[in-house]
Amino acid sequence: MSRVDTALNSKKFDSLALYRIRKLLSELSDKTGRGTELVSLYLPAKKPIHEAISALREEAGTASNIKSDTTRTHVQDALTKTMQRLRLYKNTPENGLVIFCGAIPGPGGPGNETIELFEVIPNKPVTTYLYRCDDHFHLEPLREMLKEENVIGILSLDSTEAGLGIVSGDNWEVVENVTSGVSGKTRKGGQSARRYERLREMELTDYFNRLADHARKVFLEQYTIKGLIVSGPGPTKDEFVKDKYLDYRLQNLIIGTLDTGYAGREGVRETIEKSGSLLENVRVIEEKKLVQRFLKEVNSDSGLAIYGIQDVLAALKRAAVDIVLVNDDVDTVYMKATCRKCGDVRERFIQRAQYVSEKQKLLSSPCPKCGGLEFDVTEKDIVDYLADVSIDSGATVEIISSKTEDGSMLKNFGGVSALLRYRT
Repeated sequence: MSRVDTALNSKKFDSLALYRIRKLLSELSDKTGRGTELVSLYLPAKKPIHEAISALREEAGTASNIKSDTTRTHVQDALTKTMQRLRLYKNTPENGLVIFCGAIPGPGGPGNETIELFEVIPNKPVTTYLYRCDDHFHLEPLREMLKEENVIGILSLDSTEAGLGIVSGDNWEVVENVTSGVSGKTRKGGQSARRYERLREMELTDYFNRLADHARKVFLEQYTIKGLIVSGPGPTKDEFVKDKYLDYRLQNLIIGTLDTGYAGREGVRETIEKSGSLLENVRVIEEKKLVQRFLKEVNSDSGLAIYGIQDVLAALKRAAVDIVLVNDDVDTVYMKATCRKCGDVRERFIQRAQYVSEKQKLLSSPCPKCGGLEFDVTEKDIVDYLADVSIDSGATVEIISSKTEDGSMLKNFGGVSALLRYRT
């Protein structure tokens, strides 16, 4: 059984919960049943538990009509396990409950299925009751809950080009770059200069209108932004905003204008760096602050920062860690083998790509204390392991996206690092 608690809101972004639910979705999306025997259940907060159990009991009765003995048994077993799980609740959780349960095929073909249950208590409300029995789990409603609502648009422009970017959760990207086609200013005098300036003004007006059309398509049709930041060097951006070229809906979403040294793609990047107060509820800014703090500390002789799994674990055991920073694509598994004869414990941190071979090597090696060859093995994703170890010391775990420039820099330190409370 797996249980995931999420906290996905703009005020406090629980990166660990989001990592876990994304990981669960990835895991469940690869699972298929041999028949229509995988149960998906979404319960809204106001749905009484006893009503949900009654509805599932009726479904179990209907399942008795399934012709295939194997499928019938698997469906009934999944429904029974789901009802048993529901009986542990007196009331439906505040934002509802999601359960996935079914017969998951194992190695060796038919007959090796196991009934597995996955439980999710989401932070966002489940709005409608949903029951499905299919050959796959119905994950789309849960994916919808993970969509970032606080999407901010960035328009960085000058008279030569404009960059249109999106900041969403722990990610940002330049969606489009538009060139202006506007001629440079002339040094000629007299009527020639005035005629040239009139032509330039016409080109600038055409550029502004084209840019407004691109902005409408990107920020209103392709994405649905909640705010817009306009930036760029010089007065061009101010003229663009003042003369209201933008669609009125975008004009009303402007949350700030910023002076930057660049426009276009580099302007979008610079705008994010300078928009701390405007983007305070966007995860990418939180991550940037954490990584920059780590880099500052690690480059100081007396800095409060360490990196590497073993050093971080040692500091956690001393309760010296304030925040553990883990890249979201660290592909490491913690494995513990306990000798059944003498209780000796061997621990390993294994890259997932080498997991099978390393596990076989560990289990085929005799116990160093008693020579026994029988072991009890437990395995955990490195993030879950670090989160469990962090509980006793009160440290928090922050998951950092590797897609951003800051996350990529953090990954150069091995993907697991920490900010300390005091030097060890």
